[in-house]
Amino acid sequence: MTFETRDKAELRAHLHRLREERVDGSTIRIDMLCGRLEQPTVYRLSRFVADPAGKSDR
Repeated sequence: MTFETRDKAELRAHLHRLREERVDGSTIRIDMLCGRLEQPTVYRLSRFVADPAGKSDR
């Protein structure tokens, strides 16, 4: 996970900055953890990072 916010506009601004930095969009994952009465909704942004050693768990 690289970024977390409760503000959807802040998430969009962060994604816009990543696009300006030419980050590959296929490496980005956005999760929305839906809140209920006691907890607000949270947006999480993660990026895939390849294994630097080239190893796989398969």
